[in-house]
Amino acid sequence: MIHTTHSLRVRYCETDPMKYVYYGNYAEYLEVARVELFRELGMSYDEIENQGIWLPVSEFNIKYLKPARYDELLEINTYIKKIPGVRIEFEYEIYNSSKVKITEAKTTLFFLSSETGKVIRCPSFLMDLIRQNWID
Repeated sequence: MIHTTHSLRVRYCETDPMKYVYYGNYAEYLEVARVELFRELGMSYDEIENQGIWLPVSEFNIKYLKPARYDELLEINTYIKKIPGVRIEFEYEIYNSSKVKITEAKTTLFFLSSETGKVIRCPSFLMDLIRQNWID
């Protein structure tokens, strides 16, 4: 398993009139956490794309347990719990400033060759990085 944690503060422009985070903004929060997971492993998303790999999202599931509010500092825990094949799955838990879990989510992405536009298996340079950081 791989686990990383990323924090971000809710900005005013991300909230609705009740000062709750607008539900559509959670997808962006998860993307930020996913990008930071790769950065923490030692490779930026830009480097992955420069190697000819795109990672489009094929599934997005989310369960809102409690609202996130304006100016709260959120902690996003991101997990890879399965070794990837042609897909890579990320699981997330978001906690509020009081350390209460407010959101659970999962995204599935697939590996796509930017040259051919075809789905491929996880490339060896990424698989090596994942295996180097894998904790049983």
